[in-house]
Amino acid sequence: MSYIVSPQAEEDIFGVWRYLYERAGIEVANRVESELYAAFDALAQNPRIGHKRSDLTSYPVLFFTVYSYMVVFRSHTPLEIARVLRGKRNLARIFRRPP
Repeated sequence: MSYIVSPQAEEDIFGVWRYLYERAGIEVANRVESELYAAFDALAQNPRIGHKRSDLTSYPVLFFTVYSYMVVFRSHTPLEIARVLRGKRNLARIFRRPP
């Protein structure tokens, strides 16, 4: 199975990279970005490793954690990476609208 990355998720990933680059350097930023994409590959192979978060949203999305980031995805063909959000954000507020 393959995956696609939504435009919003692309912005999220760049935001993660920029944040890490500014605070920890290019090596850390690149490593975390690579690990996010490795997680996307794993999710595309086995989307069942994601889980629902009915406490956050009723939208048909699943969640998977990479470090302190929540990968939000839709488990259809191809799998869609909808968002990549830092877990400390107010996720309930973010998910009041479609991810």
